[in-house]
Amino acid sequence: MKTDKLNTTWRKLSTAIYSAPRDGRTHGGMDIDITKSLEFIEEQKEKGIRITVTHLVASALGRALGYDIPEMNSFVRRGKLYPREDVVVMLAINMGGGGEMGSIRIRNAHRKTVFDIADEIQARVDKTRAGKMNRSGNTKKYLASIPWPFRSWIFNLIRFITGTLGIDIKSLGLGHDTFGSILLTNIGSHGLTRGTAALFPGSNLAAVIILGKAEDKPVVRDGEIVIRTMLPLNGTFDHRISDGYHGGRLAAAAIKYLENPKLLAKPNSSD
Repeated sequence: MKTDKLNTTWRKLSTAIYSAPRDGRTHGGMDIDITKSLEFIEEQKEKGIRITVTHLVASALGRALGYDIPEMNSFVRRGKLYPREDVVVMLAINMGGGGEMGSIRIRNAHRKTVFDIADEIQARVDKTRAGKMNRSGNTKKYLASIPWPFRSWIFNLIRFITGTLGIDIKSLGLGHDTFGSILLTNIGSHGLTRGTAALFPGSNLAAVIILGKAEDKPVVRDGEIVIRTMLPLNGTFDHRISDGYHGGRLAAAAIKYLENPKLLAKPNSSD
């Protein structure tokens, strides 16, 4: 996608109006019927293949940004939007050991099947739990070791260099792509139904998506009340990059993939 197509009049204004991203936040949420997704998961389980709802949602987000709404797969640099070279879905994962959270970036998420994504996540989790910390983990540990108040000053400097100026700090593995295109986190595993997320300052994320706890609920289908398993999805969006139109398209794409999970079992036909 060309840079000129991303930088509409509103996008140019929004990058000046909103800072990154303390006040330029929008929120949205919905419930998605994942009855067919759960059936698909059980079918794979019988074959000895383990996938979860989180894997399906991560795959759906990758496909959505890659094919359904590619203009959201962009970042802000020096007051302009630029297309990302890759679709990277970042997952916040509980790595164990007292609830310590880590992150996993799935590159080329739009071109991978849900099985590819599940295998990659498991391999990365196993590696981290075995004590082999990735680069982002080392960077986080280094920044946390800086004494207060210098820690805040250094963080703001890094944010200015990477986020505002768009200059990568390769020695720390920090840049516009450090946090991926979109972040996914699952609070349903902690028993929470809904939540709204913060947009991490300096991350240049288009959105953070939160999975809540899936529950059986009465819904209307073909004029009749039936029970379906509904998954709450809530998002926080960077208003410099997206608005309600984009959020609606992302929601429609998520529904399409999660209500037809077999679409995620094979590569996209356009590749």
